[in-house]
Amino acid sequence: MVIESGIFILKVYLKQALCKIRAIKRMDKTMKLIMTLIVTLSVLCAKEYYAKVEPYEIKTISSNVSAVVLRADEAKEGTLLDGNDYIVLDDKLDTVELKKITRKMALLRQTIAYNQKMIQNYEALLEKKKRNFERIKNLKIKSSVEKDREFYDLVASQNQYLNTQKELANITIQLNDLQLREAVLKKSIRDKHLSNKGWMLYDLLVHQGAFVTPSTPLAQLADVSKAKLVIYLNRDEVEGALAKTLYINGIKSPYKITKIWRIADAKHLSSYKAEIVMDAPKVFSNLVKVELRDE
Repeated sequence: MVIESGIFILKVYLKQALCKIRAIKRMDKTMKLIMTLIVTLSVLCAKEYYAKVEPYEIKTISSNVSAVVLRADEAKEGTLLDGNDYIVLDDKLDTVELKKITRKMALLRQTIAYNQKMIQNYEALLEKKKRNFERIKNLKIKSSVEKDREFYDLVASQNQYLNTQKELANITIQLNDLQLREAVLKKSIRDKHLSNKGWMLYDLLVHQGAFVTPSTPLAQLADVSKAKLVIYLNRDEVEGALAKTLYINGIKSPYKITKIWRIADAKHLSSYKAEIVMDAPKVFSNLVKVELRDE
């Protein structure tokens, strides 16, 4: 009798346990269904765009001078520039003039040093002659002729002193003009040697033997240290877009929209340009799907 009672009680407990397990399974299924619905709704609400992975910046280098192209290294196209010249313009005349100016400036500096020394000597001489004239001008034992001679000598020395100062000023002006010309020539020579280390030579626009003038396009360069995506948002999508989570090709990314233009785009009417800065890929120009999700 006791054994039968124990078996009955055990059956009751087992039945209750099975009921609880079934309830838990039903709850798990319900939770999974809810989570699936949430994810589905999130995906359905996500905005999808397609964009090309572009270099962070592409710029055109134009000539600042008039010259003949001596070298245009086509072999460097599509490569990262290492600091060596990929375009060289003729700088022969600039180099010759710069050497002459350098020598002339050295002579002018030497002349300035001489004049400064002469001015110091004249100052000491004038001081002595002034004392001599002041000493004899009231002496009765000195004739008017002697006093006049001392005065004329003093004035002549003062004029020589002033002329030396004037010459020093003129030479200084010449030196300043040459320094300006030197700076112009050095810049001209630099502008005729293009290296742009760290940039990729995207397109070479001139060839050896061509004559270029100021504003002539020489090359297109690309900054491939970073990449960017450009998408266009509708007006109602702009607000809050900076906080959206970005999915690229269906995969959650660490990136955010970097900036949004607050003026509608000229080409994509009623749309607002948005830019996403990202790490540089191995290969650019791939088309990717971009989704903006609320998370």
